[in-house]
Parts: sequence; structure tokens; C-alpha cells
Amino acid sequence: MDFAAPQPFHPPVPQPPEVPLSLRAFLRAVRTNVLLIFPQAAYHQDTSSRNFLGRINILINAPEAIHHVLVGNPGNFRRSPASIRILRPITGEGLLLSEGDTWKLQRRTIAPALAPRVMSMLASHIVASTERAIAKLTTQADQPINLLPTMQNLALDIAGRSMFSLEMDRHGPTMRSLLTEFAERYSKPHMLDMLLPPSIPAPRDIGRTRFQRRWMGFIETILQARLAEPPAETPRDLFDLLRAARDPETGAGFTPRQLRDQVATLILAGHETTAVTLFWAIIMLAQAQEEQDWLAEETARVPIEPGAIPALIRTKAVVNEALRLFPAAFTLARETIQHDQAAGIDLPPRSVVMIAPWVLHRHHKLWDDPAAFRPARFMPDQPPPDRFAFMPFGAGPRICVGAQFAMSEAVLVLAALIGRFRVTRVDTRPVIPVGIVTTQPDHQAHIRLTLR
Repeated sequence: MDFAAPQPFHPPVPQPPEVPLSLRAFLRAVRTNVLLIFPQAAYHQDTSSRNFLGRINILINAPEAIHHVLVGNPGNFRRSPASIRILRPITGEGLLLSEGDTWKLQRRTIAPALAPRVMSMLASHIVASTERAIAKLTTQADQPINLLPTMQNLALDIAGRSMFSLEMDRHGPTMRSLLTEFAERYSKPHMLDMLLPPSIPAPRDIGRTRFQRRWMGFIETILQARLAEPPAETPRDLFDLLRAARDPETGAGFTPRQLRDQVATLILAGHETTAVTLFWAIIMLAQAQEEQDWLAEETARVPIEPGAIPALIRTKAVVNEALRLFPAAFTLARETIQHDQAAGIDLPPRSVVMIAPWVLHRHHKLWDDPAAFRPARFMPDQPPPDRFAFMPFGAGPRICVGAQFAMSEAVLVLAALIGRFRVTRVDTRPVIPVGIVTTQPDHQAHIRLTLR
């Protein structure tokens, strides 16, 4: 098949406003779809800014400026109050929200547990869960399938196996219910969430605190069952690795509370983001059949097993293109501590610096035909994008520690699905992305799987 032949498919997206939003419209978009806060000019300019209730919000798109914020001087930028307030109930004081020396200690301790040398063990859990899901989906061939919950359940089962060597039939429904409650009731920022420092409670923090008690109690129930078992001689899963992890400088391991918070963080970050990445990849392939056929040629000749990833070159290209067009983490927000400059861009103290992969990955200065679904742009014979123009997992010292595991999971699952099934849409209603916690679809989208 000549891959130069397919006509580019342009996935539908919400139309960006022609001019910057008014304050009222901006606050509405933050609560309903953050992707709408970026005006058309943002996709063409190196920087844009607005005054938000006395504070300057600065969006930067120039790769050299992004490098300065995330790598050149990261100690001068901290998480925004709103992100701390919203994420703390579900991640605790884990790696995602910790700062300073606490973060350094956690990063040093946790990094070996997700190092490349353990990927083979973790990939075996991915393959086992995927084979189980494929068997179930085979019985549903030619029937409408609700795609997002299917991918969420599969990703959750992979998280359960990888973290605890557990199939999530018992715990999965409770976990999904709690995560859905968090997304619908506590994840949408309001004005006081953004204005008040994290130390001063906002009205929604009462509900968030109650939710945190139930969520962390649920995580502790699973942990207690595993802690009652003797440590394994050979690590079976991430829990064994985290339980045995030691800071290479001090020799200290995680306390029970720290272990709980790391597990909560990894479960949240490790399954929801991969589920939505798989959702968008499959939805686009269902509407770009030539691209799907191109991918199927590869998946037909590569057995899906833990060591298959290096051979799944096209599959990785499709996953990268899905991450480019629909990054699960659509914005990063940092607060400037002291006055700074990033590639000539003035950053006053307490200004909110935004790096938005949603905008960055669609920027007209950085990408050719940026709105097109064109996986070939990530093939080895193409020039790679600038490191700070494509950053679905962040960059710098705080790059996602589970990035390699997430990529392995998405590549293996997508290859297995496309190798087994042809995917088509059940209807033609456009699926529009909505940015709240992750980049979600605006409605339940159904697909049909036909055996190859």
C-alpha cells in the first residue's frame, strides 16, 4: 500500500473564538471546556496574554521559551493554586504535586521502579489484560460498542494487574465510580479555586475533602491486602517495586502514607490518560480507513507479545499522532515565583505561565497541516519535531515518570485491536473533544468491530 495516497483526515474540534473571551465567557469555558479559552491567534503567535482578575496569564508557544520554563529555570515556577486544590484530593502528596526536596526524594525513589529494565515485566501484564479484553470483544463482534468505557475498563484492568497483579473485576466498578464522581463534581475549577491560595479553603473544598477520605480509604483497602502478604522474592508488579524502592542517597523507603499517595497518583495518571489516548486513536482510525489499513499491514505480521514494541513502528506513529492531536494533558500551568524572562518574554512575579500542548501541537509555525491526522509525520524517515514542540508527557525534570509505560500500553493495545478487528463508526455524529481533567469526547461514541 502506498501510504502517500490517503487524503488527510481532519478530526472535528471546537471552533476557537475569533477574539479573546470576555471574563464571563472565559470562566464559563474553564468550567465546561478549557479548549475554548484559546483564541484563533494563539495558534499562530509565539505568545499571548490576558489579565485575569489582576493577574497576568501568559500562554507561551515558542519552544525555546518552553525550554526555559521547564528545563532552564524550573525552580522559579510552581504549580498554580487551582491545580493543587483540584488534584490533591485524588493524588495526595504524591509525585505529581510534591515540590522541592520532597519531590526530589520521591522522584529518586520511584524512578527505578519505572525504569526501562522493568518494562518487560510490566508489558506482560499489558498483554495478559489485552488478550482477555480481545476475547470478550470477539464475542461482541458486529455489535455497537461504547468505546470510551471499553477503553477505560481495559486500561483499569491493566493498571490493576500492573500495580497489584489483580484482575479488577472486584475493585474496578468502585474505582470507576469514584473517578467519575471526581471528574463530574470536583475537577471543574471555579473562580475562587483560582484566586485563593491552597491554604485557604474554597467552597468546593469541603466536598473535595470528603471525597478524599473515601478515595484514599478505598486505595488503603487494596494496599492492606497486599501488605499482609510477604514480599515476593522476584517483583511481580509495580507494588512490589515501590514497596522495595529505596532512595539511592539516603536509603529510605516510602512510608505507608507515601506509598498510598504514590499508588493513587499512578492509578489516576496511568489509566485515564491512556484510555483517552486509545479512544482518540481508534475513533480517528475508524474515520480514516486508509490509515487503518496501513496500520493493519503491520499488526498482521507482528505477534503481540511483551517484546513486540520495537517492531510496531507504524503503531507507535499512530499513537504519537493521537497524542499530538488530542493530548490527554491539554495544559500545564505554572506560577512565576520571581521575575523572569523566557526567550525574551517578560514573566512578572505571580504571573500564570501556561504551556498548552493542545495549542502547541496544532501551532501553524511548528507543524505542517497541523489539524490533519497524518501518522506518517512520526515515521523514522521524517524529521523529528522539536523536543519542545511535541510534549504529551511534559518535559524537563518533571516529565511524566510513567511515560514509557504509557506508550508501551497504548502501542500494544492498539496493535492488538487493529490486528484482530476492522473498526468502523456506528453513526456519523462528529465527536468533539472537551477539556476538563483530560481530553474527553463530548458524547458517548459507539464503534463496530468486525473480525479480520
